[in-house]
Amino acid sequence: MTDTAPITMRSWLFAPGDSEKKMTKAVGGAADVVILDLEDAVTIDNKPAARAAVAQFLRGNQDSRARLFVRVNPLDGPYTIEDLAAVMPARPGGIMLPKVSGRKDVEVLDRYLEALEVANGIEQGSTPVIVLVTETARSMFHCGDFAGAPRLVAMTWGAEDLADSIGAQSNTDADGRFGFTYELARSLCLLGAASAGVPAIETIQADFRDLETLKTRAEQVRRAGYRGMLAIHPAQVEVINAAFTPSAEEIEKAREIVALFAANPGAGTIGYEGGMLDRPHLSRAHQLLAQVED
Repeated sequence: MTDTAPITMRSWLFAPGDSEKKMTKAVGGAADVVILDLEDAVTIDNKPAARAAVAQFLRGNQDSRARLFVRVNPLDGPYTIEDLAAVMPARPGGIMLPKVSGRKDVEVLDRYLEALEVANGIEQGSTPVIVLVTETARSMFHCGDFAGAPRLVAMTWGAEDLADSIGAQSNTDADGRFGFTYELARSLCLLGAASAGVPAIETIQADFRDLETLKTRAEQVRRAGYRGMLAIHPAQVEVINAAFTPSAEEIEKAREIVALFAANPGAGTIGYEGGMLDRPHLSRAHQLLAQVED
């Protein structure tokens, strides 16, 4: 793991690497992290131009460098090295690696990044990585393998490519909700991230106009343990930021719980608001406060 990731990771907004206009709009908005995309948002023919555009954009926005990640192409294709060679001299804030099959992919990326950091006078190990898991059938079986993986600062998951990987016609049921396999993918990502000690980041909502559904879903996955969400349109960012920001009431309650246990250091359980608190409640209170306190 590395300590150089952005402190706040609620919203991760994709911007196509071949569109300076969209990249500029994204970095000027409220997204905690902007992901300059060289993978799905860019056609094969446009990839060389997109690499150059992303590198130029990074050089022109060094004040925002920490929140500018680049999604490179997956390691099982021919473009990853070219992507990294183009963008690393411009010092991106981090790298998103898609279609990760398991820990070995992160270790391979670490070796690439280490060589490029040395070549470009960048502090070794200072480029953080977020991985996109569950995009292939194989990766579903390796979500728990990432504890201690080099540079890892977050894990997220994907449903669209997973559907392609298993030959499904859709990843949703008739009511529009994710089917069982994709809910399983969400759970495995969450468990894998917890095992690795990094935040879990929810996958995209493709319908960027439906902000009410986005709000409901973001709040639901936050309650389940997710700490942020991917976005594909600037309109989604404010909704995501609000959903993943603890409320004043939640913060006050967490502080009360911490104070109660501090006042009763030998107690295993404590009465509170007509119920009982035990040590897991204290742990959850500390985790919530860690999201808002330095």
